[in-house]
Amino acid sequence: MSLFETFDLYNILFLDIETVPGTRDFEELNEELQELWGIKSRSILRKTQDELEYDEIADAYNTRAGIYAEFGKIVCISVGFLTRQPDSNEPLLRLKSFTNHMEAGLLDDFSEVLNKHFNNPDKFAICGHNIKEFDIPYICRRMMVNQLPFPRMLDIAGKKPWETKHLLDTMELWKFGDIKNYTSLRLLAAIFGFPSPKDDMDGSEVAGVYWEERDLDRIAAYCEKDVLATVQLYLKMRRMPVLNSEQIVIVR
Repeated sequence: MSLFETFDLYNILFLDIETVPGTRDFEELNEELQELWGIKSRSILRKTQDELEYDEIADAYNTRAGIYAEFGKIVCISVGFLTRQPDSNEPLLRLKSFTNHMEAGLLDDFSEVLNKHFNNPDKFAICGHNIKEFDIPYICRRMMVNQLPFPRMLDIAGKKPWETKHLLDTMELWKFGDIKNYTSLRLLAAIFGFPSPKDDMDGSEVAGVYWEERDLDRIAAYCEKDVLATVQLYLKMRRMPVLNSEQIVIVR
């Protein structure tokens, strides 16, 4: 059986996350974390300690810290799952977002969904774009920082590749063994001919929207579009029709 068809389409939880720097400004970090971010900045900016100015370190924090689980936090997890419509053979996609200024709260709410409805890695799967390199490790690390227990689907530390087949990564599926390139979800949307998820803002703007506007609803709407695009891509990979607007429901 093809890896694309290993799991029942209705047993897959599609996922995307949005992350931001852990504090509004670099200056709000304690002295030790400022020093440690300065060390991190050397590799990010490819400069020596003598070449780095304070403003460069602070600017790098504001624009790049959200990428790293040690210096950032999750402000939104959006999920989607397909259900069968009772009066139609067409699937219905339900989208839901977990947002909270208190990271532990949204992680706890997300864990509850996994524990109640997606608790068996032999039967259920989590699907996202680049989730093996970013979303899943980030979620797990932030759960550990917040001292939260891992749901069974995310209890993957030390697991072998064949023990994490329930993590479906559309970017990995697209590679077909190629390890050289990152392929964006936006590019794949353009290739396969479904709407791009990037029609409001891009990832570089999320931190500003969060720390300047505190607008979790806007971030959730943006994140849900990424989940929808991932669903459409996965359907294309299984040679199935993409969803139309009548097949999409946002649950609040």
